[in-house]
Amino acid sequence: MLLEGKKGLIIGLANKHSIAYGIAKKAHEHGAKLGFTYLNDAVKKRVEPIAKSFGSDITIPLDVTNPEDMENLKSRVEESLGNIDFLVHSIAFAPKDALSGKTIETKREDFLVAMEVSVYSLIGITQRLLPILNRDGSIVTLTYYGAEKFVPKYNVMGIAKSALESAVRYLAVDLGDRGIRVNGISAGPIKTLAASGIGDFRNLLKWNERHSPLGRNVTIDEVGGSAVYLLSDLAKGVTGEIHYVDSGYNIIGMPKEATEKLQ
Repeated sequence: MLLEGKKGLIIGLANKHSIAYGIAKKAHEHGAKLGFTYLNDAVKKRVEPIAKSFGSDITIPLDVTNPEDMENLKSRVEESLGNIDFLVHSIAFAPKDALSGKTIETKREDFLVAMEVSVYSLIGITQRLLPILNRDGSIVTLTYYGAEKFVPKYNVMGIAKSALESAVRYLAVDLGDRGIRVNGISAGPIKTLAASGIGDFRNLLKWNERHSPLGRNVTIDEVGGSAVYLLSDLAKGVTGEIHYVDSGYNIIGMPKEATEKLQ
C-alpha cells in the first residue's frame, strides 16, 4: 500500500485502454484516493463509471485550451479533494494533419496546438495546483522515445515530447525547494486512443515487439507500476528524470525505413 493516505488527480484518462487508466488502477490498488478530469461530455460518460470503479465520484471538467476550465481547476480540485499529494499528467494532442506527411509541412496553427496541449498544459496545470500540492508531493507526466530519435509518422509530437521532457527538468528545479518531484515515464508503444492517430502505428508495435529485450510490448499495468513507484515515498530522491518502461528503442533504434520493412 505505497500510496495509502495519499490523494491525487489523474488528468487525461479517456477509457480503459488509456495509460492513465493503468496508472489509476495501480494507484487505487495501493490505497490512493483519486480524482479525475474529463475533456468533454462524451469523455465524461466513459470517465464517470471508471472513477466509480475506483471508489471515486470526483470528476472535473478540464479542457486545457479553455481559459475558464484552467482558472476554475484549483477551486474544483480543492473543493472535492482538498490538498493533493500527486498529479498525473497524461495529455497530448496534435491535429491529424501534423501527424502525416513530413515535418517540414507542419502548419503554424497545428504546431501551436500541439505545444499548448502536450507541453504548456503541464506547466499551466502545475501553476494552478501548486498552492494545494502538498510538500514532498510528486508529478508524473508521459512521454515517448520520439522525443529523442526519429520515429516514423510521429512528426510534430516528437518535437512536443522533447519540449515536455525539457519542461520536466526545469520544473524539477523550480519545485525542488518544496520537495516536490517532477518525472516523466517513457513507455514503448501501447495501443491507446491517442496512439491510433499515428500513421503506421501497427508497424511501430511490431517493430518494438521484435526488438524489445522482453520480446513483447509493455502493458498499461506495467506502466502503472512504474508510476506508483515515482508517486510514492520510495522515490523521494528521484526528480527531473525520464524513466523508460521496456522500450526496445533503447537497445536498437528505429531506422527510417523500418515501417517499409514491416509491411
